[in-house]
Amino acid sequence: MQSAVLSPSSTPLLRNSKNPPALRPNLLLLPRISCRSRLQPLAAAASCSHGLPGAPRPLVSLPSLSDRRPDDRYAVRATSVPDSASAGDGATVSSGLLQTLQLGSLFGLWYLFNIYFNIYNKQVLKVFQFPLTITTVQFAVGTCLVLFMWTTNLYKRPKISASQLAAILPLAAVHTMGNLFTNMSLGKVAVSFTHTIKAMEPFFSVLLSAFFLGEMPTIWVVASLVPIVGGVALASLTEASFNWAGFWSAMASNVTFQSRNVLSKKVMVKKEESLDNINLFSIITVMSFVLLAPATLFVEGIKFTPSYLQSSGLNLKETYMRSCLAALCFHAYQQVSYMILARVSPVTHSVGNCVKRVVVIVTSVLFFRTPVSPINSLGTGIALAGVFLYSRVKKIKPKTA
Repeated sequence: MQSAVLSPSSTPLLRNSKNPPALRPNLLLLPRISCRSRLQPLAAAASCSHGLPGAPRPLVSLPSLSDRRPDDRYAVRATSVPDSASAGDGATVSSGLLQTLQLGSLFGLWYLFNIYFNIYNKQVLKVFQFPLTITTVQFAVGTCLVLFMWTTNLYKRPKISASQLAAILPLAAVHTMGNLFTNMSLGKVAVSFTHTIKAMEPFFSVLLSAFFLGEMPTIWVVASLVPIVGGVALASLTEASFNWAGFWSAMASNVTFQSRNVLSKKVMVKKEESLDNINLFSIITVMSFVLLAPATLFVEGIKFTPSYLQSSGLNLKETYMRSCLAALCFHAYQQVSYMILARVSPVTHSVGNCVKRVVVIVTSVLFFRTPVSPINSLGTGIALAGVFLYSRVKKIKPKTA
């Protein structure tokens, strides 16, 4: 079989005394016409040399380099294509696996930093009830990290104009207020309850976008808000640590953070190549520290000194260490959040944020041993399910007539 394919010219070597001599020209002609056609596959050429009625089988075949036709060289070269294609596919699969592992590591760091921030922050706010001072310390540590990255060229320092700074200033103001209100709420109620209330962020996002930007929500988005509002209301009615100061502080945090998102769309800060999301967040952090530090000195005074902490009966080392760790985790989880946003779509980031809130609530309940009733758990679960549903239906575009 193989010799007939590689050596079509072996037909003249046939010897068979039973066939009459008159058939010999036809036997020589048939393989030439039907088996050497460039349009016929190589396997078909092999079958036709032995499948013709009355065709004699070769007794001896002597393949040589001179017997090989151009068709044979083409067939040999074609066998190497699948090997190269499979090698390329393997490289693509390994590259995709590496990117998936990197993205999974970023999500893990995002959740881990957020968990530790909430735990350390709550521990400090329970014994040191000065949320302005705590928030200022967090922005101060973030400012030091930003300046260190820019000075050592770990991250390229942006070049921005005065008009850009003026456009960023409102974003920094609402960012400052949002973090301040969050710390005020964490100092008054349980971590799990604060994050349950903060699950209402989609409600305020839809409300403010419709009011200021004229973006009317679809019926699916409105339907997804019902379980969010109902779940938060059910959890609030059965919350053991409920108080109005903590509740309204978390609500104010929702309003300010979503106002930041609306302002970022309305102001439309013009970005240069050096001003990406991480640098934008870094500038907002520095501006937030500059804005909040004078207000802290005016309202609370200097309360973070060693003498004041010792006079209050606090462990100086533990208070400073946990405050610094909370500030580091605060800045780190927001930096990682922007890194993830640069790699995935906003919808995927929103789903990840929903999962992050679930992880923070569960870990805080387990760590602080927060008493949770079944109805409270049900309300929290309904609210978080509504947030997940909102993140999925938000990408559904309304049909245009």
